[in-house]
Amino acid sequence: MSNESLEAFGQRLGLNFQDKNLFQQVFVHRSYLNEHRSFYLPHNERLEFLGDAVLELVVTEYLYRTYNKPEGELTNWRSALVRGEMLAEIATELTMEPHLLLSRGEQKSTGKARKLILANAFEALIGALYLDQDFTACREFITKHLISKLDDVLTRKIYIDAKSSLQEQTQERLNLTPTYQVLSSIGPDHDKKFIVGVYFGEREIARGEGGSKQRAEQAAAAAALDRGEEIFSRP
Repeated sequence: MSNESLEAFGQRLGLNFQDKNLFQQVFVHRSYLNEHRSFYLPHNERLEFLGDAVLELVVTEYLYRTYNKPEGELTNWRSALVRGEMLAEIATELTMEPHLLLSRGEQKSTGKARKLILANAFEALIGALYLDQDFTACREFITKHLISKLDDVLTRKIYIDAKSSLQEQTQERLNLTPTYQVLSSIGPDHDKKFIVGVYFGEREIARGEGGSKQRAEQAAAAAALDRGEEIFSRP
């Protein structure tokens, strides 16, 4: 629990909720109700459902109005902004985590499990803000805390699907399709790390690490692309 009251948290972020119960509900995880069945509020999953839609609409509208780019490119940019890791990062920056109401078991969660809870809480906050105030308030909040990350996304090219890019270039230049192999995995199930190698035939090109096989594959593909022309020279 946080030493900062929920009211002070809201004031710090400029969130002047009229419905205080709605604001509190943002932080109620399903697991908490399993141990506190008489708690006066429901969990936040319905708010998360609503917030997810509002979030996507705000980001989509901003990208449409700001950039004259093809649909596919804008879709990749949007996906990079609204992905769970980004939302969890923002929730952490806003210090939402200490206000979460979790079961004793979930209080011990780390890694992917905790990031998912934080991302969902951020979406629930957007849903609650929409219900308590209006779409304009949501747009202003999302623009300040999420869309402001877009420059970094574009600079670091987080939006690029590295696997697709590597496959396209490899097929065109070497007439090969890259393959991926899990080389190792470490850690408990809730916070496992995978090491994946990407191969051209039997030749290992690069390795990547991630919290899932898919992310590790993307990291391996990105590492391969970072090597530039070197990877396309035949052994």
